[in-house]
Amino acid sequence: MLPRTLTWGPPALDPPPEPLLTAAPTHSTALVAAGWMEDYLRDPGGALLALLSRLRDLALDWGPIAVPVLAVLVTGVVLGRRWWARHCHELLLADARQVTVLAPPTVDPAGGAALWSNLVGLLRPGWRRAFTGQPHVACEYVFSEAGVAIRLWVPGLIPPGLVERAIEAAWPGAHTRVGPAEPPLPTPGEGQRRLVVGGELRLARPEALPIRSDFDADPIRALIGAPVGLGREEYACVQVLARPVTGRRVQHARRAARRVHTGGSTRLVGRLLDAITPGTGNRSRRSAAARTTTGALHSDPQTSLEYAAQNRAIVAKQRGSQFETVVRYAVATLLPADADIDEGEVRRAREVARGRAHALAASFASYTEHNHYTRRRVRHPGAVVDSRRLGRGDLLSVPELAAIAHLPTDEAIPGIQRAGARAIAPPPGIATPGPEAKPIGVTDTGHQRPVALRVPDARHHLHVIGATGSGKSTLLGNMILADAEAGRGIVLIDPKGDLVTDVLSRLPRSAADRVVIFDADSKSRPPCLNPLDGGETDLTVDNLVSVFRRVYSAFWGPRTDDVMRAACLTLRSQEGVATLADLPKLLADEAFRSRVTAGIIDPVLRGFWSWYEELTDSSRSQVISPLMNKLRAFLLRPFVRDAIAGGHSTVDISQVLDGGICLVRIPKGSLGEETTRLVGSLVVARTWQATTGRARTPQRQRRDASLVIDECHNFLNLPYPIEDMLAEARGFRVAMTLAHQHLGQLPRELREGMSTNARSKIFFNASPEDSRELSRHTAPRLSDHDLAHLGVYHAAVRLVLGGEEAQPFTMLTQPLPPAVPGRAQEIRAVARRTARTRATEATTDGPATTGARPPRGASGSSRSANRSEPVARPRSADPRRNG
Repeated sequence: MLPRTLTWGPPALDPPPEPLLTAAPTHSTALVAAGWMEDYLRDPGGALLALLSRLRDLALDWGPIAVPVLAVLVTGVVLGRRWWARHCHELLLADARQVTVLAPPTVDPAGGAALWSNLVGLLRPGWRRAFTGQPHVACEYVFSEAGVAIRLWVPGLIPPGLVERAIEAAWPGAHTRVGPAEPPLPTPGEGQRRLVVGGELRLARPEALPIRSDFDADPIRALIGAPVGLGREEYACVQVLARPVTGRRVQHARRAARRVHTGGSTRLVGRLLDAITPGTGNRSRRSAAARTTTGALHSDPQTSLEYAAQNRAIVAKQRGSQFETVVRYAVATLLPADADIDEGEVRRAREVARGRAHALAASFASYTEHNHYTRRRVRHPGAVVDSRRLGRGDLLSVPELAAIAHLPTDEAIPGIQRAGARAIAPPPGIATPGPEAKPIGVTDTGHQRPVALRVPDARHHLHVIGATGSGKSTLLGNMILADAEAGRGIVLIDPKGDLVTDVLSRLPRSAADRVVIFDADSKSRPPCLNPLDGGETDLTVDNLVSVFRRVYSAFWGPRTDDVMRAACLTLRSQEGVATLADLPKLLADEAFRSRVTAGIIDPVLRGFWSWYEELTDSSRSQVISPLMNKLRAFLLRPFVRDAIAGGHSTVDISQVLDGGICLVRIPKGSLGEETTRLVGSLVVARTWQATTGRARTPQRQRRDASLVIDECHNFLNLPYPIEDMLAEARGFRVAMTLAHQHLGQLPRELREGMSTNARSKIFFNASPEDSRELSRHTAPRLSDHDLAHLGVYHAAVRLVLGGEEAQPFTMLTQPLPPAVPGRAQEIRAVARRTARTRATEATTDGPATTGARPPRGASGSSRSANRSEPVARPRSADPRRNG
C-alpha cells in the first residue's frame, strides 16, 4: 500500500458528501489533525516534507506581501513605544521641581525606609499608567568644590508639597528648599566645553536576590568620601531613579524568584537551553530543590546552608512594596573650548575624571551580599544623567532602596549641607495677619502660612533677641507698618537709623500728617521735646536727674546729683519755659543766677544757693565741672540743642500714643554713644510719663499703642524698675517691644525683669552661651542647639495666646514690602510743615501743646498756675535753631 501525501487543499476527485461539508468546525479540525497524525506515524519523513513544501508555497505566495507588512508593523510598534515613552517623560519634565534636603543635626537611621514607604503612595491607577506612565523620582548626591548637596528631583505631575512633607516626616528637623529643576551637572558656559565620564550600575544576578541592606556603619560614608578633592571646575553626581511598581512587574519578579529557588534560569536564553537539555524539566528541578532542602543532593553542609540562606533572602525581599530602580553616576569637568587646547591636558582631565568615576562606582561594593552591582557602559553619560529618564530597571525592596538613598547618619561626615534647627509647626490658635493682629512671619513647616501676634496679646510685651543681620529689623518694620496701617500709636527709637529710613519709605500716604520725625542727620530743624516742660515739677526733675545719673553712672557722684537737682528745681520755679540750655548759665553766669534765684522762697533751695555763693571760684569750678563737661558735650550738638533744649515742647507724646507716629532716628555715628543713650532715654522717660498719664482716661477709651526700642539696653536708664514698667504698661494698653543683640548687654536685674514680664519671645540666632539660658523658654521642643543654629531670618517664637504662653515654634520672617519711590521725602515734607506749625503755636500760646502745668504746691518747687507769657528769645546765629 502506497503512502498517501498530505494535502491542505480540497481533494481533486469526488468531493465529500454535502453533510460532511456542513459538519461542525471542531469535528473537521479533529479529522484533519487525526489524518495528519496518522500520516506522520506511517511516514514521518514524508509528512515533514509535505509540510515544508506547503510552507514554501505559502512563503512564495504571501511572502512578498507579508514580510513588508510585518516589517512595517514591527517598526511602527517600536517607534510608537519610543514616542509614547518620550511623551510620558516630557510630561514628567514639565514643571518639574528640585527639593534640596538639609539634614537635621541628628539623623534617624530609620528615616530612609520611612521616606520610601511613604512614596509608595505615588503609584497611580492602572488606567492612568496606561496613558501617561508611572512618575518616578530621582535622589541625587551632587558633589562640587563646596561639598555635597542632597536633592530630590520631583516631576511636575506629583502634587506640590507631597514629597516635601514626606521628607520632613521621615527626618524630623530636616529642612527642604524647593526650586525649579536644574541639571545635576552644570552646563558649560560661553567659551567652555564639558568633559563627562560616567556609567550605570545594574544588578549582576537575578533581581529576586537582594543586596545588603543592614549595616553597622552608614554605607553612604564611602560614597560621600569618594569624590573628595574636587577642583573649582569639577563636579560629580550619583543618581538613584526609582518608581513604585505593582501588578505584572511584581509577578515577573516572583516567577524569577521561583526559578532561582528551583535552580532554573531567569533569562530567556537560559530557559531555552534548559528546555532542550535533558533532565532539566520542572519535575527534575523540583526534585532537585527538595533534595537540596533536605541535604540529600548537596552533601556539603556549607552549600546547603548557602542555598537555604538565599531562599530565605528571596522570600524576605518579596515582602512589602517594591521599587524599580536604576543607579547612574557621572563626573564632569569644565574645560576651555579653545581649539588649540593642549591634548595632554584633556587626557589628564579625562584620566582624573575616570578615576573619580571608578571611585564612585566602587563605593557601591559595600552593598554586596546575595546580589551585587556591576557597571555598564553608557553612551553620552552627561545627556543621560541630565535627562533623568528611567526605562526598565532593577527591583529593590524598600529597605534596599533606603540603604542606597538616604540622608547620612554619621555626624562626622564633612561637607553635608545641614539644617540649623528643627522646624516646629505653630500650635493651634496662632493668629493670621489682620486689623487686630500684627504680622511676624510665615511658618517653615508644611504649607507656609503667615502668623501674627494679636493686639491684646501684644500688651504682654515682646522680647526680641538676635545678632546683627539675623532679621530683627525686618520683623520690627513689618509690625510697625501694620500698626501704622491700623491707626495705632507708635513710638520708635532707632540708634542705627536704617529702620526709620525703611519705615518712612513704606508708610501709607494717609499717615503722613500723623508723623513726627527726630532725625539727627536731617538739615531741617527738628521738633522739640523739652524734658523740663510740662508735668509735675518734682516728678519731672527726678526723671531727668535719674536719666543723667544712669547714663553717666561711672562719672556721677552725689555732689553732681545734688547740683543738677537743685539747678533744675530752680529753673522750674521761674516763669517762662525752662530748658537744659539754661543750666550752664545758671551755674556759671553770676548775673543770670542772681536774677533767677532772687525770687526763690523754698528754704532748702535758698540754703543751697547761699552755700553755692560762698564758694570761691576755684571751689565752685570743682563742684560744677563734672556736670558742666557732660552738659557741654550734650548741648554743643545743634540737633540735641534744638530737639531737647529748644524751648516749649512741640510734641505731645500723649497724642502720639493715641494714634500718632513718632520716629526717633539717633544713630550713634552722628551723636556719639553717650549722647544717643541720653536722648533716647529722655524720649523713653517722656513716653512713660504719657503712658502713666492715661490713668485719667477710662480704660475702655484707651487706644492701643506701641513703644518699639531697638538696642533697648541703651535706653532703659530710667528711675523706674523695668519689671514695674512692663507690668503697668499692659493696663494702659501700651505694648513694649524690646530688641537687642545678646544677653550680656543687660544687667542682671533688667535681664530677669524682661525674662519674666516680656512674655512673648522671638529668638533669632543666639550664641551658645545665650542659647543655654534662652532654651529654658523653649525646651523641650527646641533645645539650646536649635537656638544656636537658627539660620538668617529664621526665628524661634513663643507667644502669649489668650493670656497664656503657647508652645514654641519656628518661623521665617517676611521681607518688607517694596519701598515707594519718593514716599520718604513726601512724609518728611509734611512732618516739617506740621512741626513748624506746632512751633509757632507753642511760641504764641505757651505750653498749650503739651498741656498746662499744675499749680505749684506749698513747697514752692512748682510754678504758679497763672504764668505770664514766655519771654521771646533772641534769634540764634545758628540757622538750624532759627528754622
